[in-house]
Amino acid sequence: MELSFLRPLYNRPGPWCSVYLDASRDTHDSRPQVDLRWRALKGQLLEQGADMPTINAVERVVRGHDPMPGDYGLAVFATNGRVVLSEYLSAPPLKDLASWSSLPHTMPLVAQRGEQIAWVRVLADRTGADAIAVSAGGVPRKAHVKGRESYQLRRVRPGGWAQSRYQRAAMEAWHHNAGDAAAATAELAEKVGADVVVVAGDIRATGMIAAQLPERLQEKMVRTDAGSRTGGADPWAMDDLTVQTIAEVADQRVNAALDRFGVQEDVGAGLDAVVSALQRNQVDTMLIVDDPSANGQLWIGPGPTEIATDPQQLAAMSVADPQRVRADAALLRALVGTEAELTVLAPEEAPELTDGVGAVLRFVDASTPGRGGS
Repeated sequence: MELSFLRPLYNRPGPWCSVYLDASRDTHDSRPQVDLRWRALKGQLLEQGADMPTINAVERVVRGHDPMPGDYGLAVFATNGRVVLSEYLSAPPLKDLASWSSLPHTMPLVAQRGEQIAWVRVLADRTGADAIAVSAGGVPRKAHVKGRESYQLRRVRPGGWAQSRYQRAAMEAWHHNAGDAAAATAELAEKVGADVVVVAGDIRATGMIAAQLPERLQEKMVRTDAGSRTGGADPWAMDDLTVQTIAEVADQRVNAALDRFGVQEDVGAGLDAVVSALQRNQVDTMLIVDDPSANGQLWIGPGPTEIATDPQQLAAMSVADPQRVRADAALLRALVGTEAELTVLAPEEAPELTDGVGAVLRFVDASTPGRGGS
């Protein structure tokens, strides 16, 4: 998981309001329920010492956001009277949460986000296509392609002196329209850095589009004859295939990170090793088991690599006033500051991971803890 979307949170000093709220409004009394949940969180923030301008900034987002259908949540982060980041959650948080702390409490957000897969889906027929692309950050883009060829899109029935000419004209028109759709699909895929390309709809149109996509997209492509551009068509099968394909790519990423971690053998396992590697800007990807009950703590200084299990380590790094913070908050700040990535694991995916944390390292040298049995 790439974490640059969190960078604005670490470019500003705290303290921080971090709020996770079930904002679902799918019942007749949902608005009062959201108000009640927010009032409870607001009371917690006041008890923790949060200032009113920052609480008010969060409240404006909670009360003023555009509601979504069904069940969903909100994550809001604010400091010094200003909301710096707010995100919709595709499902309500496990529990409503409000914290006032030196660092933003971002672990629940990244755990729920999971691996973000950029994708493109094009729904095509012989006249053109409708395409949608979603970036790894969830930003959607759309394109409507009206093929440049509209004459003679139907192949004629057998017989007649002009049959072969009209047959060729129809095939050429389909081919040109598919080329336009392929070009639009490739452009969207480039913009979002797509890892998945789903080509759906009319079976002949999808075949022509697939054949004209750039080679770099061929291995990322899945074809299906599900879906139709006609009004009232049921999108279920097409949606199901898209979700399944995205999930498979996400699983492949997690497995690849676990494989890379496994070949390191004697380094990068456990909290002490990960903290040491972060101090040395050595972490490529951190692995962490999602544990909402975790409450461990670490010590930090102003810089992202100023992180330690003991304040004396920071004193040796000339940090004058170490702060004690949540361990996951400190780890995520260090990852963002060193441009490292994160893989969040379910407990069953890494049952033997020491301390529930490990790191795939950018390099290993003689001084790396654990190297050579040290």
